[in-house]
Amino acid sequence: MIRLHILLLILLTSSAFAQNPQELYEKAFDEFCSMLEGKQKPDFKRAVFITENAYLENKMDYNSFCNTINGYKVYCEKLVDTKKILYANKDKRKVAVYAAVYSVMKDTTAVLDSSNLIYHLPFTYNFDDFAGEKDWANMFVTRMIDTHKGNCHSMPLFYKIIVEELGEEAWLSLAPNHLYIKLRNEKFGWYNTELTSGVFPVDSWLAASGYIHMDAVRNGIYMDTLSLKQSIGLCLTDLAKGYEKKFGKGDCRFILKCCDTVLNYYPNYINALLQRAEILKTLYLQETDKNTEQAKRSEESMTAAYTKIHKLGYRKMPSDMYFKWLMSVKEEKYKNQNQNVINFNAK
Repeated sequence: MIRLHILLLILLTSSAFAQNPQELYEKAFDEFCSMLEGKQKPDFKRAVFITENAYLENKMDYNSFCNTINGYKVYCEKLVDTKKILYANKDKRKVAVYAAVYSVMKDTTAVLDSSNLIYHLPFTYNFDDFAGEKDWANMFVTRMIDTHKGNCHSMPLFYKIIVEELGEEAWLSLAPNHLYIKLRNEKFGWYNTELTSGVFPVDSWLAASGYIHMDAVRNGIYMDTLSLKQSIGLCLTDLAKGYEKKFGKGDCRFILKCCDTVLNYYPNYINALLQRAEILKTLYLQETDKNTEQAKRSEESMTAAYTKIHKLGYRKMPSDMYFKWLMSVKEEKYKNQNQNVINFNAK
């Protein structure tokens, strides 16, 4: 038997020539702008790649990355073709795709390719560094593929990429400190897919348990579906965060222009608003001992940024509380039988 993970890892480890790290970030930013402005076709897979490649200093190769993703696509296609699901509506193929990608991520699966049985073990949760505090690359799709460990950032991004490679749609959605997937089918309508724990929590449970203020829901900062451009904006904010992790907050201009660009297309994207506010706070603290007009403007900008965030309904969720919430999601038993997950049943 051959493990799919090993075959794909060989493709993923190809590297390109290193470039000046800051130039890589500027080049990545320019490509994001081209996507958002319509000069280049918006491509979520490409957006994820250029974000991770900039942080890894151009040690990735896009063709190798695409080949790795294509390997998962082909594997999932074989699951769709060889396994049956208990579902009779006309969007059966779409539901089978959802089930295939979910199964690859959360179950042990196997397909027959010629005379070889290729199997894939499920991805597990990275409890050691679930927020990328020790190593920001632990938030990456490529790191998840490499180590077979992911988190609430890399897992939804990977799921969305593979589903879209298979010709279907999957939507990212936000909760405090968290990212998950929303899907829709004809029989059950909209439902949530929580890949870190493998459960399917309803909106009401997420809102009640997840530190979500109702104003945040009404203003669309949490529990809403992200459009393609909003999802690309999410990646651009990740680019800014990676820049901050690598170079610090000393030169704020790059981070600010990333956040401002995202907010042009996604005005209430909470992560961009928070990052922008933190940079404005840094600028204010640099001016706080100076009795100048610039210092006053810095204070006004910072205050306005945090006031907007609060009015939108954001409330900070401490890391230890998030971890406890994540464990409660894992323990939550899904009770609504009208939205049961659809899994494969062998022929």
